[in-house]
Amino acid sequence: MNKLLIKNATLVNEGRIYASDVLIEGERIARIAPHIEAPDAQVIDAAGRHLIPGMIDDQVHFREPGLTHKGTIASESRAAVAGGTTSFMEMPNVNPQTTTLAALEAKYQIAARSSAANYSFYLGATNDNLEEIKRLDPKQSCGVKVFMGSSTGNMLVDNQETLAAIFRESPVLIVTHCEDTPSIKVLEDQARAQWGEDVPMREHGRIRSDEACYKSSSMAVALAKQHGAKLHVLHLTSAKELSLFTASHDVSELKDKNITAEVCVHHLFFNERDYDTLGSQIKCNPAVKSEADQQALLEAVRSDVLDIIATDHAPHTWQEKQNSYFGAPSGVPLVQHSLQALLELYHQGIFTLETIVKKTSHAVAERFQVEDRGYLREGYYADVVLLDLNKPYVVSNDNLLYLCGWSPFNGYRFQSTVEMTLVNGQIAWQNGQLSDQIRGKRLTFNR
Repeated sequence: MNKLLIKNATLVNEGRIYASDVLIEGERIARIAPHIEAPDAQVIDAAGRHLIPGMIDDQVHFREPGLTHKGTIASESRAAVAGGTTSFMEMPNVNPQTTTLAALEAKYQIAARSSAANYSFYLGATNDNLEEIKRLDPKQSCGVKVFMGSSTGNMLVDNQETLAAIFRESPVLIVTHCEDTPSIKVLEDQARAQWGEDVPMREHGRIRSDEACYKSSSMAVALAKQHGAKLHVLHLTSAKELSLFTASHDVSELKDKNITAEVCVHHLFFNERDYDTLGSQIKCNPAVKSEADQQALLEAVRSDVLDIIATDHAPHTWQEKQNSYFGAPSGVPLVQHSLQALLELYHQGIFTLETIVKKTSHAVAERFQVEDRGYLREGYYADVVLLDLNKPYVVSNDNLLYLCGWSPFNGYRFQSTVEMTLVNGQIAWQNGQLSDQIRGKRLTFNR
């Protein structure tokens, strides 16, 4: 059994910042105490650096199977580990779509062979797979994904009877993408009439409007209340939608709360002014919107109206992104720099370190009932990240691990560096070097 002793660290965990040593034996944290001696352990001196639980990203698109020219579970999980994400929950809009239990298990088999981080996968809903959803074992999957707007293939669930049945019958947490497609179509047609195919990218937030988001998310909330369903609304982008949700200051409440909401890193970091410099690089659905919306989202994180911060990591090739407005696909690669981007907000005095850890680790573990992860606790898996908050890091094509090979942060100088990432007690990332020998584990759930 390998033993690691992390000495002199500053821990950020469960609302506290304090000095401590951490002893790791095998896959798990064995002891947390001010002064630990373990003569047979490998010692890591963490003086001057902060130790946090690894980020659990509840929303990523790693593109495998079928879209592997954009990304793979292997490539994107390695980028995630380099960025301090130790566990992920991946979306079903791949090819073939993850809309059957057989397709779900096939993805687990791919991840078991190739994922550097811990993993779970959503079962996707369609207008005609209710029986598959009803058969889902709650311990088998992180949840059921319902696209109530913007999707590929036949995954847009727009049949009202089917939606009601899913909210009534789902044995697991329902997560939703909420945008009203007919409303967006009207605005797209108006934009095309004005600009043709060359609609300015800055119009994206107005086309995929706050009204379209609110119409769909309010429907999801109403369905959840009507049927007593457990609902988690993904990637909130507008001030208008925040009125649908209530604050939970104690993360332990989240496992029993019926309706929760999430925000993504890019909607906190960017606003519509950034389209002028980044263009399609920040084109995503739902859209990056106004500065007022951005400020409302930041405040909603601080006030605990928004429960979780995730990425919605969704890579496309650089060539695909060079198309004009209607041709450029929506989606942004983010997992390698999501934690560093949040730490920029810490350096700016917007978030505390405790808030970042709460929203990216503790709250995700509680909401999804992830077993033995998301905290620095004795007996928990040693998914931990060592941060140097005072070591700058410049993003460049040379240090990107995404298969797509680009990032909206290219050239950005972050003030913090992810120095080390441990996955299940194994060093997966250290000082800019990745271990290709590390494999994550399938997430398990206390359900």
